[in-house]
Amino acid sequence: MRRGLMMTGFARIRSKGDRALFGGFATSMMKKRLKIPGNRPLADFLPTITIPAKNLATEITNFSVKKDNLQGEEKIMVEHIRNNRDIRSLLSKRGIKPEELPHEEDLKKLERKLKKDDKNLAENSKKGLPRK
Repeated sequence: MRRGLMMTGFARIRSKGDRALFGGFATSMMKKRLKIPGNRPLADFLPTITIPAKNLATEITNFSVKKDNLQGEEKIMVEHIRNNRDIRSLLSKRGIKPEELPHEEDLKKLERKLKKDDKNLAENSKKGLPRK
């Protein structure tokens, strides 16, 4: 237990933060909107602008938790929701609505492709073959 929270508390806080960032859509709702398999993390399919937005809100929350010595799920959740709303507001001012952005290609699939390409490049380099 950290700061008066169990692991399930952290999950609830993250979920409430997502709801604030995605205009009222919970993580599970966003997965359905984007047709993401239920067993896969939403972050594996988020547009590149959304990932740092979520991370910034989380880092601001982490900073505030330490600075203000926040304890307990309710206080930390209120802070995290506020930070996600602030990030959403900033994005909205720029005409960006996170819940309306199309999903990206599966991050895990891209990682596998990059590993395969790296392996092929290394093998071709060893053979002295021209690079593709």
